[in-house]
Amino acid sequence: MPDRETKLKLKPQINISRATTGRMWLLFFCASLAVIQSALSDSGASLVVALSALCSGILAELLITQRKYGFEKIKDGSAAASAMVLTLLLPNQIHPLYAALGAVFALVVVKYSFGGLGSNWINPALGGWLFIRFSWPSPFAKALEGSPVSFIAGTLETGSAESGIDAAIRSFLNQTVFPLFGAELPAGYIDLLVPKAPGIIADRGLFALLIGTIVIMAFRICRSWVPALYLVVFGLLVRFAGDLPSGYMFWNGDVLFGLCTGGTIAAAFMLITEPSSSAKSGIGIAAAAILGAVLSWLFRYQGSEFYGCFFALTLVNALTPVIHYIERRCLYSQRAMQKPAIHAGGIR
Repeated sequence: MPDRETKLKLKPQINISRATTGRMWLLFFCASLAVIQSALSDSGASLVVALSALCSGILAELLITQRKYGFEKIKDGSAAASAMVLTLLLPNQIHPLYAALGAVFALVVVKYSFGGLGSNWINPALGGWLFIRFSWPSPFAKALEGSPVSFIAGTLETGSAESGIDAAIRSFLNQTVFPLFGAELPAGYIDLLVPKAPGIIADRGLFALLIGTIVIMAFRICRSWVPALYLVVFGLLVRFAGDLPSGYMFWNGDVLFGLCTGGTIAAAFMLITEPSSSAKSGIGIAAAAILGAVLSWLFRYQGSEFYGCFFALTLVNALTPVIHYIERRCLYSQRAMQKPAIHAGGIR
């Protein structure tokens, strides 16, 4: 009976050029930068949330793997990275216990119940976030009280007054840089980089997170075109129809606000680029990025879910097996390979 030999129509996409251990610890470092910035303006509350998630996540993985692997699994940094990325998705005022339970769920249920690193069907940080969001919706919402999320639909026009730093920097830019482009920076946008109101840690540590994205690109933790494609598609949709829920005007959406809030940057650089829960070909990953951007816009602006990008990327992760099936059918083919005949005198 003939065997089957796989013949590639296209080369499989190579997501990264760095080993898993180095990539995970760099991701942990970049996420930690945002946590530190957020902690500077909330008396260390963000740091407490991060430490709770980190310690419980590492302990959970150690209890699962120590007998067979000793401390080897902890050294690869995947547990630390997952716990720290989960922290970015949580409100800075949430009780540390919920962060700890979410990290345990992310590592034990999402990661190891499916076989460990590389076998999980969903990003562990997203799984932990969903667990917290749906298990304790009231404490989650309470932790965001006083956040701009509660009174800003999709623009800064109805937001709070700008700070002195925002006014000074905005005035400087409007006198030097933006006149060259015939534009003017409105009030409040500099404050997006250093917010002090309650919110998810990814938004409160946005300036440090942007620095982290530079590190991610410089060390090639992921392919730069993947987050770029996600952000471009999402930004275009926000610009085209982001104002529809409030003013019903096309091409009037607030792109800058859409990109700088709602965890969009963390979603683009730390969630959609996770290799084990994404497609394997360049075409498949591009399709997933575009689908994720469309769903992110749909859930946030049409579904009134401010952190809709997290739900959107979870749904994209759930559809990854379908994308894998399409990849196998459309990008790869099989041909029959005749076995050599075996005779008494040997193989001919």
